Amino acid sequence: MSDNGGMTALDVLRPRLPSPLREVRDDRFERHGVRLLLKRDDLVHPELIGNKWRKLAPNLAAAAGRPVVTFGGAYSNHLRATAAAGRLLGLSTVGVVRGHELAGRPLNPSLARCAADGMRLRFVDRATYRRKTEPAVLAALLRDCDAENAYVVPEGGSNAAAVRACRELGAELGDRADVVAVACGTGGTLAGLAAGLAPGRRALGVPVLKGGFLDGDIRRLQQAAFGGPRGAWWLDDRFHFGGYARVSPALDAFAADFERRHGVPVERLYVAKALYALLALTEEGAFPRGTTLAAVITGRPFPERTL
Repeated sequence: MSDNGGMTALDVLRPRLPSPLREVRDDRFERHGVRLLLKRDDLVHPELIGNKWRKLAPNLAAAAGRPVVTFGGAYSNHLRATAAAGRLLGLSTVGVVRGHELAGRPLNPSLARCAADGMRLRFVDRATYRRKTEPAVLAALLRDCDAENAYVVPEGGSNAAAVRACRELGAELGDRADVVAVACGTGGTLAGLAAGLAPGRRALGVPVLKGGFLDGDIRRLQQAAFGGPRGAWWLDDRFHFGGYARVSPALDAFAADFERRHGVPVERLYVAKALYALLALTEEGAFPRGTTLAAVITGRPFPERTL
């Protein structure tokens, strides 16, 4: 994007890269001989948090000033980040939201933030939403949104450009961690992270949705981005806690305890599930003594709160 006197999106938005990496001392890990690092991608940008910055930046550049249309659920971090980017860069944005708007009911805080940032919201039924990538359905949605010339960013921001950008996340970690965990929605961050890790390092994906479909999606994303598989990665589907946007009392208590122990805000829909998975796997003996783990902190709680 160069509509700002030659500036790029990177120049205008001023990300903090590489994001900080810090060790936390936690006896629950230490008793198993395991170290825990936090990759603070939540500090990359105050409004385009973590992996959302990494995935959006190349797509915003490709949009080249055109309106941006993208997709997400009612609590989508991706929609909120896209709306914020639109406000900051002066871009028109449209969010196609899964599910019907509830007549007479206010928007939830996440969608209200999108609207306040200037995003036009278009609600579609779930059947249509599932078919959104079909050319005829997509064309009809763009016509309905009066955005036929728009640049389309897929759900979660995950496409080949985004995956290639997320490779830098793995490169930033270098040889500091043996296993790097990240919560997964659409799988783009994991696909790029694994590709960027040093040889002998592995990436763990913790899906936040039920269904067991991400394995194929990640393989397709790596094929599109790199022409084939890259890096070592695996998924553990046990920690979705009922599916997307589901937070059990046990998960909430775990996240609150982690916040008290370490002074790090823990976002519940993604980050808490990745941290919980790392602790559960550690207690199961999945990691040999001497292993260094890293958890990618991809977001912050919303609405924002301080500890």
